Amino acid sequence: MKHSHILPLAFCIFFLTLFLLVQARHHSHTKHNKHSHSHKSSKTPKHAPPNPPHNENHNNVSGIFDVRTFGAIGDGKTDDTESFKMAWDTACQSESAVSAILVPQGFSFLVQSTIFTGPCQGVLVLKVHGTLMPPDGPESWPKNNSRHQWLVFYRINGMTLEGDGLIDGRGEKWWDLPCKPHKGPRGTTLPGPCDSPVAIRFFMSSNLTVQGLRIKNSPQFHFRFDGCKTVHIESVYITAPKLSPNTDGIHIEHTNYVKIYNSVISNGDDCVSIGSGCNDVDIKNITCGPGHGISIGSLGYQNSRACVSNIMVRDSFIKVSDNGVRIKTWQGGSGSVSGVTFSNIHMVSVRNPIIIDQFYCLTKECTNKTSAVYVSNVIYTNIKGTYDIRSPPMRFACSDSVPCTNLTLSDIELLPAEGDIVNDPFCWNAYGDLETLTIPPVSCLQEGTPQSVLNFDITRC
Repeated sequence: MKHSHILPLAFCIFFLTLFLLVQARHHSHTKHNKHSHSHKSSKTPKHAPPNPPHNENHNNVSGIFDVRTFGAIGDGKTDDTESFKMAWDTACQSESAVSAILVPQGFSFLVQSTIFTGPCQGVLVLKVHGTLMPPDGPESWPKNNSRHQWLVFYRINGMTLEGDGLIDGRGEKWWDLPCKPHKGPRGTTLPGPCDSPVAIRFFMSSNLTVQGLRIKNSPQFHFRFDGCKTVHIESVYITAPKLSPNTDGIHIEHTNYVKIYNSVISNGDDCVSIGSGCNDVDIKNITCGPGHGISIGSLGYQNSRACVSNIMVRDSFIKVSDNGVRIKTWQGGSGSVSGVTFSNIHMVSVRNPIIIDQFYCLTKECTNKTSAVYVSNVIYTNIKGTYDIRSPPMRFACSDSVPCTNLTLSDIELLPAEGDIVNDPFCWNAYGDLETLTIPPVSCLQEGTPQSVLNFDITRC
């Protein structure tokens, strides 16, 4: 009898449990359908740009700061300067070890002349996937803004500027100023304002990386590094027209421990220019030209002191350029250039493949002076290709008062781009050695060390 009461009770519990399970599954399925329907109905229209994230806490957690979050429009017309400043300041003050400022793809951001200042809490990464541009020419440039520079990064320790986007300097209207050399009659300049901004400048900063960027048509220098330390430039692509004035690709001044690798530079001035106060610079696998080649200098301007040492330029290609590898100094300067190696360089139709010019001058009014920057210990090895027959393939024009010494040449083979006549090299007050026979033969180098520089101490730099 006891078992007859328990059996019906068990059946009741079983069916009740089954009923509750079915209801629960139905309820869960209904919630899932509602969620799916809601997600589908809020889909972004096909041609509308995606909405930027507006959750500031999310940005802080991820360490990524989209400039659109701070109000940037990116239509190429609206002034987005303040939005970029806010994004920079927020990322700079972030406690994340690495904070990234995102310039998103598919947008063009107009930014005025601006200084982005450190030091910052951690490492900053500026990711340029869209387009950055300044105002279009001198007439559009605000009167209160500096005309010497556009985007400046100041007192930063640890920063990367990278991306597959574009920095467009919009330099055409600046190049057309009457003061520019190519605008006046027969290459002369005309009076009038002449300031033109450098596109990207790093000032008193360290541990810098610039990687993968495209930058074009800067009003003046494309990149400039002043007073910086530990700089790595990798895989950048710099372009400007052949006749665009003063559009150096990369200029460094008082900057040490620099690596410039695997880049393409085509412009209207030096591909890379190395100014005073630079040492430990390694340039490798650069494609340069048209342009003015890879230059050390100009140094010693207005009787100034210049010191450059430990420079390596190697494994590079220079084409259709006014110069190949050049050292240029003004009369009247002081200091020294020493420990320079140019190796494994191929040249095509270069007007001055190898040149030292210690009489550098932009007018015909420069006079010889009794002091000069001392050039010594320069090695040229495995430099081959063709030269433009308008100039000698090698030119060593050294100061009357301070000769060039310890110039070493080996495996040099430079042939005329047109015709069969090989021009003779030019030497003036130049001392050095030939480790191998060269084409053309260099018979004008003097042997030994002149008495005038025996007591010259290059370590004073």
